[in-house]
Amino acid sequence: MPQDENLAAVVSNVAQNAAQDIGSFIRTQREAAQVSVRQLAEKAGVSNPYLSQIERGLRKPSADVLQQIAKALRVSAEVLYVRAGILETSETSEVRDAIVTDTAITERQKQVLLDIYTSFCEQNEGRQNEAVSEEPTTEAITERPHFSEIHQNHESQ
Repeated sequence: MPQDENLAAVVSNVAQNAAQDIGSFIRTQREAAQVSVRQLAEKAGVSNPYLSQIERGLRKPSADVLQQIAKALRVSAEVLYVRAGILETSETSEVRDAIVTDTAITERQKQVLLDIYTSFCEQNEGRQNEAVSEEPTTEAITERPHFSEIHQNHESQ
């Protein structure tokens, strides 16, 4: 049974670290937005003491509460979910991170920018795949007629 106790302690530590990480992240975002704890709590529809406990890492908020906080802070709920350990990280991108954490634009603007950025990335990836598949192999090169053969065929017509 000592292993079970050790496992429980590890899981408890991981949960506490996640709660502290999300709490400090929320605090940082709140301070960057120049909003007081009381103002954010009111905008998010949670109590002032509860929000304070979240920021100090004493409470781990639910996904619903994170979404309310994200909306109040005008940040992506996805970022908060990842920070809280609710959602797995998608492929990392400094551009995506910058868009999502920017407090100067609305959620709608962030989503539009992310959609455009994603479409550009997919488009470029598609072009790279096409270029690779269109590269001639050594067999294709040897099967192509030589310029003189093409010229002769054209003259005979």
